[in-house]
Amino acid sequence: MFLPTFCLFLLTALWLPAQAQSQELTVEPDRTRLYAGEVLTLTVKGSMEIDINLGNLFDFDMSSLPKPDIEKVEPDFEILTRNQQYSIRTVNNQMVGEITWTYQLAPTTTGELTIPALRFKESVSTPVTVEVVDGSPPSQASPGRDSFIELSADKNEVYVQEQLILTVRLFFRGNLIRGELSEPTHPHAIIESLGRQQESSRYRDGVRYRVVERRYALFPQRPGTLKLPPVRFEGQARDASGNLRFLRDSEELFEVPVKDIPAQFSGDTWLPATSVSIQESGLPQTLEVTTGENMTREIQLTAAGLPSEALPPLSNAVPDGLRSYPEEPERQTETTPAGLTAALRQSVALVPVEAGQMILPAIRVHWWDTEADQERVAVLPEQTLTVKGSNALAADTVLQNDKDNSDSAPSPTSTESSIASPSADTGSWQWLSLALGILWIGTLLAWWWSGKNRNVTPTPVDNRNENAAFDRLIRSAREGAAMTPELMVEWANLHAPDQGFHSAGDVVRYFGDPTLAEELRYLQARLFAPGHEDDAWNGGTLTRALEQCRKQTQDQTRSDLPPLYPKGLSES
Repeated sequence: MFLPTFCLFLLTALWLPAQAQSQELTVEPDRTRLYAGEVLTLTVKGSMEIDINLGNLFDFDMSSLPKPDIEKVEPDFEILTRNQQYSIRTVNNQMVGEITWTYQLAPTTTGELTIPALRFKESVSTPVTVEVVDGSPPSQASPGRDSFIELSADKNEVYVQEQLILTVRLFFRGNLIRGELSEPTHPHAIIESLGRQQESSRYRDGVRYRVVERRYALFPQRPGTLKLPPVRFEGQARDASGNLRFLRDSEELFEVPVKDIPAQFSGDTWLPATSVSIQESGLPQTLEVTTGENMTREIQLTAAGLPSEALPPLSNAVPDGLRSYPEEPERQTETTPAGLTAALRQSVALVPVEAGQMILPAIRVHWWDTEADQERVAVLPEQTLTVKGSNALAADTVLQNDKDNSDSAPSPTSTESSIASPSADTGSWQWLSLALGILWIGTLLAWWWSGKNRNVTPTPVDNRNENAAFDRLIRSAREGAAMTPELMVEWANLHAPDQGFHSAGDVVRYFGDPTLAEELRYLQARLFAPGHEDDAWNGGTLTRALEQCRKQTQDQTRSDLPPLYPKGLSES
């Protein structure tokens, strides 16, 4: 037992001086052939004499030791991580440090790359050649891959501005400590994320991987070929043994042909989608209205496979007998499993000012069905409004009452019979008629007295808040701001709190000022109507109309009822 131990000690003593004297610098890659996107582990070993004595024993800093010139591997390789380990031995009363450096290198190009000779003090390593192969390693040949990326698209070709669904899946093994997966980018494509990433587990070639999946909607803006830059992943993970491994992968999507707008498309705005619909609401079911009646018509355009910014504004054309007050269109984009769904909602307040038949023209939206590869048209049919005059309803009521009275009147035979044979009940009917008349007169007096009391105690107005609201309204009207109609409703409810205004149209009808109505219509057209964005604006006319309306109503008593309709309507 003693002899083998002594021989082993003797051999070790003889080997250490030779190792210390040779001071070799060895370079060992973990493999000499790898695919682009994979990481190479390079191990460098060297040794040097270390001067440690009692004077510097506690001040000795291992990190201050020299290192090999590893930067020489650039630019063919990118240095991702650096690590170093030391061990110290005594050889012939001299301290010898054995140092091991470990580097994670990522190749920046393909082909035969050379790790040049590295230098550490007087030692020089031997150059090493590494082959980097383009593409990704096949699953069958590399079942032990720690990570890889898969890209897929739902279509092999698309039209310009058509939706393309891109799915990015990252497969990795081990406990991921950190990781960064790049987003797809392209200078001539709109890219929208389709919700949050999904995490799951899958088996590939008998190996269980954790999977991170992300989905994107791409809209190429130019015809030609869509080629995305590679999607890259970098991270660190620990395997089942607790060893730390650096993960680095990249994958490039195949080229996708992008077709131009078909020559046979006849629409004004190119809309490639899977479905388009147009609907409306707000009009009365009977399509019968009276002059001065306020309606709010809502039209909604919906398209599957497009963002809301791609939807064109809808026409707000109305006949001359209608006044329209369009609001700012609302756009909304919803994310669904099938991609994006866009909605455009337009609201317009309509006030008929003339009696007769008013035809709201049909709205037609041309779009391209990407599934059937043909043009289609979404149509909102025309609507015909029947507008009655302001006193038409009262006339209909009178006619109906006359008809009811004529139906209930006694026949000539019964009348003659009653004259020829007067009944004793005639006196009682006269007294009953007199009593009903007295009650009717009493009702009129009670109504007049209650109205008088209401006029005596009007609803109080907060002058301070009303003044501040009017100042904000004047400033907004002078600048032609989009919030002017909203501020007008706010001020009017403070100025006449018993009216309960809900829209700018209510305020216009209350004051009955044609200048106010015309200027407000012009402002809303300038703000929201297509083709009027560059119209000049002079807010002086609108502000003077508002000041005049306010001045006229400040001194009126409650007995002065405000006009129900704009001027001229009560005469129709």
